[in-house]
Amino acid sequence: MNDLLYCCKIKDESQEPDILPELLSAYEYEMSSWTDRQENVSYHILYFSEKSDAEAAMDFVNSLLESWRKDFDIRVTAVEVFTMKKEDWAEVWKKYFNIIHISDRLVIKPSWLELDPKPEQVIVEIDPGMSFGTGQHATTSFCLKMIDRLAGTPGMKSFLDAGCGSGILTIAAAKLGYSPLVAFDIDPDATKVAAENFEKNKIKPDAVKLLTIGLVEFCAGDGSYDFVAANILGSVLIANRQLIANLVRTGGYLSLAGILNEEFDNLKNVFSEIGFTMELRFSEKEWTSGLFRKS
Repeated sequence: MNDLLYCCKIKDESQEPDILPELLSAYEYEMSSWTDRQENVSYHILYFSEKSDAEAAMDFVNSLLESWRKDFDIRVTAVEVFTMKKEDWAEVWKKYFNIIHISDRLVIKPSWLELDPKPEQVIVEIDPGMSFGTGQHATTSFCLKMIDRLAGTPGMKSFLDAGCGSGILTIAAAKLGYSPLVAFDIDPDATKVAAENFEKNKIKPDAVKLLTIGLVEFCAGDGSYDFVAANILGSVLIANRQLIANLVRTGGYLSLAGILNEEFDNLKNVFSEIGFTMELRFSEKEWTSGLFRKS
């Protein structure tokens, strides 16, 4: 059995370090990212089980550098392939994650850090693994704030996490009293990590319906929810807006995140055309997110 990971490392010296990982995630790479704030440089590592796949990814990334620079002002200064032992990779990024206070009561804590919580605080322990979702990214943070904001309000019970990644949103929803809970992701590694994080947070297996499935396939089923969190690329949200709309009950809420600033007004307009009213809008760096209600 091969105990090695073949990695494509991308050194990113862009002024806005959150754009490139979002673009890379659209290609469904297994990846992790971190930023050295002191040096103002970010590293994005793509993981593969075969060296040829890592080299192909390097060639693919290199072919896109010029268009990324022109369209998004992304400044990649190095792309290289290297090898590491599978048991070593997790330690590489741990030092870049800290405890995050989402609100007065909701706190995100990496499992390897210690915290003496206050009685009123709700603690979500997270190991992101190779999946997106630690609470550090502006779009994940927004969704967490909306989950906390609406928890306990009349009619807020069922919750759907569309594109669950590490499972962080579902864990927060479970601990804040939402039920029933459904989460899905197209990436089997993401749902594996999510299941591990559910267990770490003492969420019983039968408390969450966790599925490895794509958005279109999931939307083919029945059911609507009081609150749907869709932390998905803006282009995917727009293309599948009617399918997503059908997942939200009348009077229910939809949190849309993962949208670049320049895309958001168009997204707001197309969702307004199909019966959604924007109740809250929040921008951080190059990202804008919104809370919508279905009329």
